[in-house]
Amino acid sequence: MYFTAAFEAEARFVRDDWERVYGFELVGDGPRSGGDTYNAVEAVDEYIYFGGWVNAPVIFSGKSDGRSRVFFDNKYSHVHVYDVDDDAVRLLWKESVHRRDEWAGEVGDVVYDPCGDRLLLAREDGHVNTGVYSLDRRTGKAEALSHERSLKGVVVHDTACFGVGENYGTGLRAVHFLDLVSGRWDRFGLEGGSVDGNGFFKPALGEMASAYNRVFAFVRGGVFVGNPLNNEPMTFIRLFDFHNFYAPFRTNSIVLGGGLLIPFNAHHDAVYAASTEEAKEYSLYTNTITAPSVLVYFTPPMAKVVGVYGARITSVEKLRGKVVLAADTTPNAGGPMVTPYDSGEKDFVVVDESRTQEPPPAFSFTQPLSSMPASSTFGGIPLYGYRDKILEVHATRQNKLTIYEYDLSLPPLPATSDSFPVKEGRNVFDLSSFSGVVSFRLDEADPRGFVRMYLS
Repeated sequence: MYFTAAFEAEARFVRDDWERVYGFELVGDGPRSGGDTYNAVEAVDEYIYFGGWVNAPVIFSGKSDGRSRVFFDNKYSHVHVYDVDDDAVRLLWKESVHRRDEWAGEVGDVVYDPCGDRLLLAREDGHVNTGVYSLDRRTGKAEALSHERSLKGVVVHDTACFGVGENYGTGLRAVHFLDLVSGRWDRFGLEGGSVDGNGFFKPALGEMASAYNRVFAFVRGGVFVGNPLNNEPMTFIRLFDFHNFYAPFRTNSIVLGGGLLIPFNAHHDAVYAASTEEAKEYSLYTNTITAPSVLVYFTPPMAKVVGVYGARITSVEKLRGKVVLAADTTPNAGGPMVTPYDSGEKDFVVVDESRTQEPPPAFSFTQPLSSMPASSTFGGIPLYGYRDKILEVHATRQNKLTIYEYDLSLPPLPATSDSFPVKEGRNVFDLSSFSGVVSFRLDEADPRGFVRMYLS
């Protein structure tokens, strides 16, 4: 089993009776930090290809006037290969622009092209050399195929699909398909709309997967699913949309029993010690904890909660009938408060694969309405397996609540809806007559109100 201890710049290769630790010595001198924060890894036969970024050596500014930072003069994007049979690590490619405040696009994903026998690198997080690159897995020669920013990709049929957009801005805006036979690019927007009819907000892309001959683009607020090459536009299905940065971000999905298993994380990225008004607003967006992290099993038309966890699940893997979850207590932090060490507590959780077939764990969320303008839609909570389903609206004014009910049918079907009056004070709604997935909308803004949901 391979994993990287992010920020500590340690890649670990674990067997039954021993472990190899690689400290990214081939990239540059120590002390080193980084490794991989987007789960950029691919296995091809006896080779494990792992990418990301490394500071080698890291330059820590120290602390002055309550501020500290890392300079990026020695920040490298990289791809390594580990030969399982020979127990050997080789640096395949690295790149740096050697600038204090800018860096070359990090490797956010490594996708194997089985037609061209090459690696495709998705690079979105950076200032230069972003887009989709091909990498010869023998010589390490890199070539730009597209300069459209992309964090994640996946092979679908005889194409590779890449999500395109600005993750720390407006989010996903398009999907681009590379024909692996002809080399042709096809580009599509997000024309399918939303199943509840209410659009989407900052759909930052966290992961892409392929199943049912479709693309699943997991984003902040839910998932886009479809295949424009098969005449099915990318349609947004709202899931765990709390109008903050709760998202399936800095994690990965796995295939399990023909379905998809992926975490949605409560606290994966955050601003610390914000000093400007803009940073303070983004700090509130990233540090508001509305719900615990959840592990969700997708078997359309169902999406089922199969685990409830803390701040974030950083990766998921299968091993001998078990599902191994890597976790952390703290987010990937930004802002003017860098620490010279990793401040989080890392953890492993091992659960049986059969967990997906058992009743779901208790789940609750508290949604402050101060973060949402009038008529905003939130939620997207899977109800599968729950017997007790209670929604509370704590209102400071009269309002109207609309509940949308839908599932993950493929192709997606539009939601149905019911509306209920909301009085000032505590309003309790029994959702026992609802099934599938439910999202919610209040007609009028209520900045001092909040909504709670209890599932068991």
